[in-house]
Amino acid sequence: MSGTAILAEDLHKRFGETKALDGLDLKAEEGTVLGVLGPNGAGKTTAVRILATLMEPDQGRATVAGFDVAKDAQALRAQIGLAGQYAAVDENLTGKENLEMVGRLYHMGKAPSRERADQLIEYFELGFAADRMVKTYSGGMRRRLDLAAAMVARPAVLFLDEPTTGLDPRSRNQMWETIEARVAAGTTVLLTTQYLDEADRLADRIAVVDHGKVIAEGTPADLKARVGGERLEVTLADDCDPEAAVSALAPMSDGERPAVSERILSMPLQRRKGEIAEAVRRLDEAGVGIEDIGVHEPTLDDAFFSLTGRPAEEKADEEGESGEEEAA
Repeated sequence: MSGTAILAEDLHKRFGETKALDGLDLKAEEGTVLGVLGPNGAGKTTAVRILATLMEPDQGRATVAGFDVAKDAQALRAQIGLAGQYAAVDENLTGKENLEMVGRLYHMGKAPSRERADQLIEYFELGFAADRMVKTYSGGMRRRLDLAAAMVARPAVLFLDEPTTGLDPRSRNQMWETIEARVAAGTTVLLTTQYLDEADRLADRIAVVDHGKVIAEGTPADLKARVGGERLEVTLADDCDPEAAVSALAPMSDGERPAVSERILSMPLQRRKGEIAEAVRRLDEAGVGIEDIGVHEPTLDDAFFSLTGRPAEEKADEEGESGEEEAA
């Protein structure tokens, strides 16, 4: 039976007047992916740095792989891997030399470090560039090498802080497949991301963080359900009267008045047979022209906006969580 791999309780962290974490609680079971979502400056990166022993909380406690992050930091570092949105590799070494160096830092010995580097070079399909200096690598290659470096010591827990930021779609998909393979092998992953499709695909559970605390958590399906069920969306013709469309469909909305924004009318579906056909008939009888009509299922984007009041891709004062990262 699996146990708890990551546990954070009432974490607080300040940087001057900035409150980065304000009673943050997180929990991840062994062999699962915990997705941590939140607007820029919400405290995600600060939480990762505390859990990865790179800084201590001002208050609260956390354990990772059974080790206290403050009291057992040195022992814990042998159990975790960390890959961030900026590749932390030495540009003046080759790809293989970078991985061998990480192995030596973990006291794996020269021969085992070389053997592990060869395995990871092959796994991440970097053999063609293994003996090239990293400064000649593309962004996607550096990101793959960074993740390989995080996996040299076969960590029980892997922290991925926005690992696919800036990658092209093909590289993102490759990274997703790698993460899925590691989890299938038993690794626990904490993933912070701005990409909600990424969290939807990879995360077993999601914690939405805002202003330094968790404001909602659950499976992706749980969070989508908070927004409500399926909605009917109608794209109105340019020359039609939106109010006429609202009046025509209001009797179908069961108490919630249809809403119109930029020619898109939206209303909840009541799951009655023939509902879309009825809507088309009512609009036609009211003389309302339409360009398109369809059903919209709730997405994580909808849930995120409902919970935070901001779209996921909104750019605030980012890296540094409104300045606190730089202060650290």
